[in-house]
Amino acid sequence: MKNKKRRNPESKTPEDFFDMVYQVARLIPRGRVTSYGAIAKYLGAAGSSRLVGYAMNGAGNKKPKVPAHRVVNRNGELTGKFHFANPYQMQELLEKEKVKVKKDKIVDFQKHFWDPNQELQLP
Repeated sequence: MKNKKRRNPESKTPEDFFDMVYQVARLIPRGRVTSYGAIAKYLGAAGSSRLVGYAMNGAGNKKPKVPAHRVVNRNGELTGKFHFANPYQMQELLEKEKVKVKKDKIVDFQKHFWDPNQELQLP
């Protein structure tokens, strides 16, 4: 595992934390997904997956664009789908990226899972 330097989310305002969440979400490759908890853990706030979810709920109007459709719960379920323009949009966006969804759950979730803790290194 790579040597990582963690940021202290406690020292940031909620807006700063949300911005850090958006920065990580923008790094998720097309055709891959991650979880709220994986982002929280990467940011050094392992118990804050719900806060990451709140950030994703408000990601729709951010510039540059945040691919919130690539963030799901720890079981691969599309729990954030109701925060999109319609409840099918999240699935449609994922399927455009060749991520198959069945009954609101990512098929072969582990195959598509992108773990920022494994893939990224903080400066």
